[in-house]
Amino acid sequence: MMPARIAAGVNPLRQTQDRRLPRIAGPSGLVIFGVTGDLSRKKLLPAIYDLANRGLLPPGFGLTGFARRDWNADHFAEVTKQAVQEHARTPFRERVWRQLEAGIRFVPGEFDDDAAFDRLAETVAELDRERGTGGNHAFYLSVPPGAFPLVCRQLARSGLSDSKGDAWRRVVIEKPFGHDLASALELQKVVESVFPGDSVFRIDHYLGKETVQNLLALRFANQMFEPIWNAHYVDHVQITMAEDIGIGSRAGYYDGIGAARDVIQNHLLQLLALTAMEEPVSFDPAPLRAEKEKVLSAVVLPKDLSRHTARGQYSAGWQGGEKVLGYHDEDGIPPGSTTDTFAAIRVDVDTRRWAGVPFYLRTGKRLGRRVTEIAIVFKRAPHLPFALPDTQELGQNALVIRVQPDEGVTVRFGAKVPGTAMEVRDVTMDFGYGHAFTENSPEAYERLILDVLLGDPPLFPHSKEVELSWRILDPILQHWERKGMPDSYRPGTWGPDSAHEMLARDGRAWRRP
Repeated sequence: MMPARIAAGVNPLRQTQDRRLPRIAGPSGLVIFGVTGDLSRKKLLPAIYDLANRGLLPPGFGLTGFARRDWNADHFAEVTKQAVQEHARTPFRERVWRQLEAGIRFVPGEFDDDAAFDRLAETVAELDRERGTGGNHAFYLSVPPGAFPLVCRQLARSGLSDSKGDAWRRVVIEKPFGHDLASALELQKVVESVFPGDSVFRIDHYLGKETVQNLLALRFANQMFEPIWNAHYVDHVQITMAEDIGIGSRAGYYDGIGAARDVIQNHLLQLLALTAMEEPVSFDPAPLRAEKEKVLSAVVLPKDLSRHTARGQYSAGWQGGEKVLGYHDEDGIPPGSTTDTFAAIRVDVDTRRWAGVPFYLRTGKRLGRRVTEIAIVFKRAPHLPFALPDTQELGQNALVIRVQPDEGVTVRFGAKVPGTAMEVRDVTMDFGYGHAFTENSPEAYERLILDVLLGDPPLFPHSKEVELSWRILDPILQHWERKGMPDSYRPGTWGPDSAHEMLARDGRAWRRP
């Protein structure tokens, strides 16, 4: 078999000049279950094309769709092409598309249809023969969590999960991984009875974002931040993921899941772990996971969850000049649903570095704007040699990592206002990816799909991290279940009053992103 780097048309003698070389996937194929859904159409299929367009996929790459639709490969190729033209990040090139199209296949069927999975096994074998995929295949489960066990069992029954020789088989699972700790452990048992642990990739697309990875560079590639990244200087940390939209057409998924399960259990606790962890000995998977697991193991919940957590549901009202529905008015939401569309919690990290520093996590829909950020808020200077009126508008210094939509870093500090008086006011200094670098950041799914094909798992949460995250969240969810209906909040605001009162009790306030 021709080496992947040579097959991709890259001169090995230029390896030192071409930084793509360590990141070009070898012979491989990807099977997507649930390929007709929004995630596939808007994210996965465009990401695959963008990888091909950047020269990071082998020429013989195979892409197979599996879904209930009565399609053939030609129709699926047309659907894929339309998704690429509408949502791809890189320009459409006919030459790249034709090469990718030649490896596209489609298998119709239900998840409980043995014959359909037998046809899928035949299709995968055909790709090995015709496209040179070498027996290397990843199975992407873009399906409801309840279908994970059935699909895994079918992959085992049909022999699709079996790797032969040096070939590999991997499974990719979308969040949420379980509904609580008990279901997560049961699901883990099912998945790892079919695939070995190092072949299971749990997707958290936030970890593939450039700005999240830049958090590691910011901390560990610079001298200026790490000396003050501790309880001696940090007052508190706020991690926010806000959306300005409602649930849209996702009622079937969202109701019964809610904001805390959908976002805090995975995205925000992962961001907390990356923010609070110690320096790993390397960024290889095992050392990086070890440091994240230490943080999650050290997380302590407040004794009084009523005072230090908050949840809400958006009501009907006006947002952006448009009248919007309340949560209970959305299609598919049952009357009296207690699902949270806003969740906020305080946790502490019981280590020497973070003793006494609260971490505030919040997420919600129909909030003031779409934004995800990590704000490190510093303590006030122990002494200010200014007259009291001169610093009335001076707040706390802050370092803010903006994950989306305006990826970058903001530093807030005090500066003198021009004029004859010594008046000090907050100013900001911004770094933006769009201004600092000439190339666009790849989509998170580009990075993560490529990592799956390369077998490079540092950005994927391990089963232990999933378990620890549910151990943190489960007591909060159980507490909320005993409290009845969530608090109501108006669309376009920043959540219910109880969320603001939660910080006010600690003498703090939420940042306005």
